[in-house]
Amino acid sequence: MNSLFDLTGKVAIVTGGSTGLGAGMSLGLAEAGADVVLVDRVSSSETELEIKTMGRQSMVIVADLLKRESPGEIMKKVIERFGKIDILINNAGIIRRTPAADFSETDWDEVMTINARSVFFMCQLAGREMLKQKRGKIINVASLLSFQGGILVPSYAASKAAVAQITKSLANEWAQLGININAIAPGYMATNNTKALREDPARSKAILDRIPAGRWGKPDDLKGAAVFLASPASDYVNGHVLVVDGGWLAR
Repeated sequence: MNSLFDLTGKVAIVTGGSTGLGAGMSLGLAEAGADVVLVDRVSSSETELEIKTMGRQSMVIVADLLKRESPGEIMKKVIERFGKIDILINNAGIIRRTPAADFSETDWDEVMTINARSVFFMCQLAGREMLKQKRGKIINVASLLSFQGGILVPSYAASKAAVAQITKSLANEWAQLGININAIAPGYMATNNTKALREDPARSKAILDRIPAGRWGKPDDLKGAAVFLASPASDYVNGHVLVVDGGWLAR
């Protein structure tokens, strides 16, 4: 059974991989044996050092996914360093909270660019390499708002619905070619993106009251899901959105 979850020798890219949920998933992949490329807007050595302490290879690529050229530059650097890409986790994302009547074009465009556009083109570029290898695992980070509308976050909800549909669309094309592409939809997680919610006593209580597990999620809660979807254990799983939410959607 252990071999089903073994990632030894695999090369993974994790966007937004240095902190928060990305760091949790990156460390999970490394614990399972993978070498991990951390893509982030700023250089951060803490997660990179933790991965290297495990005896894995790691590198940090500083990139701004608002720039159209970033996905291509990222992939080029990874192939130059490692010669292949086995696993891609599209985790990088931003959120803007504003009433719909006041929502700006800039906030709409930036959220959609990072959360949806960059996801597709990272998938496309990684997919081209994986098609040559006739194998690969892609994991996109969706959200509960892939299913629900949310409050004050119209662009975020739209972008995460897009992530779910990109995942399913590409699975329909690539499943028969050896590529598994799935998504993880985290619930309410204790990260920078939810800081405002957690600091609002009324909203925090309302959220916790609905979560059967009775707590906010943690980055470590995504380790198992990420390793499962990145490993041979999920070879017959494709186009699926795996919800990790403490039971939120069950209510």
